[in-house]
Amino acid sequence: MKTKILSTVISAALAVTASSALAGPLEDRIAAGEPIRLGFAAAAPWAHPGENGEPLGFVNQITLDLLEKMGHTNIEPVVTDWAGLIPSLIAGRVDVITGGMYILGSRCENIDFSEPIGQFGNAFIVPDGNPEGLQTYEDIKNAGVTMAAVAGYVNVEEALKVGIPESNIMQLPGTTEVLAAVKAGRASIGAMTAVEAYDLADKTDGIEATDTNALPQWTFNWVAVGFHPEDDKFRDEFNAAMPGYLGSDEMLAAVEQWDYFPDNVPGDDASMEWACANR
Repeated sequence: MKTKILSTVISAALAVTASSALAGPLEDRIAAGEPIRLGFAAAAPWAHPGENGEPLGFVNQITLDLLEKMGHTNIEPVVTDWAGLIPSLIAGRVDVITGGMYILGSRCENIDFSEPIGQFGNAFIVPDGNPEGLQTYEDIKNAGVTMAAVAGYVNVEEALKVGIPESNIMQLPGTTEVLAAVKAGRASIGAMTAVEAYDLADKTDGIEATDTNALPQWTFNWVAVGFHPEDDKFRDEFNAAMPGYLGSDEMLAAVEQWDYFPDNVPGDDASMEWACANR
């Protein structure tokens, strides 16, 4: 009888362990009544904190709406710098990361992405009139000028791929610092996502944005939400909440204020798997 009881206890313990492993750390936190820690940087209009630290921006809005569809409203905003987002997720300091997080092969090696929630290109900020005529990475390389970019942004990888020397790439904490470097003349051009470049140009005297369509197709990317690799079950549920919402009138009305437009909705052929393999 003792052996039978012991066997039952062991079986129960193994079942709990297996269930816990399947659930993943995020679902364990939710089951314990803990909030979902939403990590993001100050990267308007993708994601940024409001006056009271609340999560604003279109990627945050889409994420919060999908989480609510899943039945989750207990959310804790966690603001960090851009370069700290992926390390924070891997270390378990946050549960989900947003912002303009492009699906890139180099990132897919460390974290898991949702299916795409938007497609976007990049652009540059330059002084009014674009005095050096810079429109592409090739222009920057040929001119031998300094390009400012946010550390951890895809622009750094793209610049190196084209052959811009690392010594000519000024890596800074955020777009505010990139803008300051261009305005002060410490950099001839600032690289970032097109939505950020257009947003800064609209708000800043003496600065204009280049045309995103001047860049080659390989620089256009898909944006998604990042999850810890142990939370794939939760990520699958997040993906399952997208149909019927992504691209809907409801969603587009909620995100229009942050310059997310119908053209940014990913096509039916867009997939996380393809982007991980090709970007």
